[in-house]
Amino acid sequence: MKNYITLVLLAIFTFGCSSDESTTPNTPEEQMYFPPSDGSSTWETKSISALGWNQSAVQPLLTFLEEKHTKSFIILVNGRIVMENYFNGHSATTPWYWASAGKTLTTTVTGIAQQEGLININNKVSDYLGTGWTSAPLAKENLITCKNLLSMNSGLNDALGDDVSPANLQYVADAGTRWAYHNVYVKLQDVVAQASGQTWSNYFNTKLRDKIGMTGGSWVELDGLSVYWSTARNMARFGLLSLNKGKWDGTQIVNEAFYNSATTTSQDLNQAYGYLWWLNGKTTYRLPGLQFQFNGTLIPNGPSDMYCALGKNDQKIYVIPSKKMVIIRMGEVSDPANPTFALSGFDNDLWGKISDLYE
Repeated sequence: MKNYITLVLLAIFTFGCSSDESTTPNTPEEQMYFPPSDGSSTWETKSISALGWNQSAVQPLLTFLEEKHTKSFIILVNGRIVMENYFNGHSATTPWYWASAGKTLTTTVTGIAQQEGLININNKVSDYLGTGWTSAPLAKENLITCKNLLSMNSGLNDALGDDVSPANLQYVADAGTRWAYHNVYVKLQDVVAQASGQTWSNYFNTKLRDKIGMTGGSWVELDGLSVYWSTARNMARFGLLSLNKGKWDGTQIVNEAFYNSATTTSQDLNQAYGYLWWLNGKTTYRLPGLQFQFNGTLIPNGPSDMYCALGKNDQKIYVIPSKKMVIIRMGEVSDPANPTFALSGFDNDLWGKISDLYE
């Protein structure tokens, strides 16, 4: 009887061990990939089938993108290209404008300048630009910090167009008390230039662009604003840096704490806004040009942890940490009858198609 019990216990133990081994194979997680920083065309890929995604959902997505006037579209997973498609005469070497999606470039370089001790985002803007950079009363102007410009709550009038000359930067409310989408954020570029003793472009190129291989991109003056132009792959490089919270292939370009703050709600007025980044998955949000709060999440079809750089005429960078994914869309406005400055119905429709790939 004693021998029988021993054999039973041995059998249970052996079965249990073999069962655990078969259900939990020792497969290491795939490492994050970064393309070479020299800007070469070398870039590792990953197939739809290797990911176990739904191949039948690819063509409906491509058809939708082309119908919606897209010029370029890229999906990265773990840094590797899963989809890269060009439409309507565009190519991998054709530059296109980022529009307000490029605001997040200003965020990142502002973080670098703070990291280097050149600025402090909690300091008032006039500490760097001097007084009179707005037409607000001096006491009100001195309330506006660099962080207010990052968070879109400067209190300046957003209804006066894109001009950011002092005469057009008029007081409406105390800084921190009103959220309004406003191009006054570009004054951060002047802050960085003044603090660094360099032009904005030079500082941007040496501290960010060249370090992650965004070769060929440049800032172009349009209607008094500095707008970034580059290829879609350069935009994807920046998205990959953002996915990795400021780290590029082992080098911390911007400290992670700043990136965490940038992609977290930055003020109490618009839950869906960080430091010039849009944030999905919140319970309420506000939109450009409106003093109204909407209930619900920004992009219902999109992942709740997604943060986005959104630009005029549907320029998009979507960053999804839970899926280690970056998605780029460049092109003309998806619905010419309804041009937008940031979020549009296109975002939710597009995510309906994207989620069909992997759900």
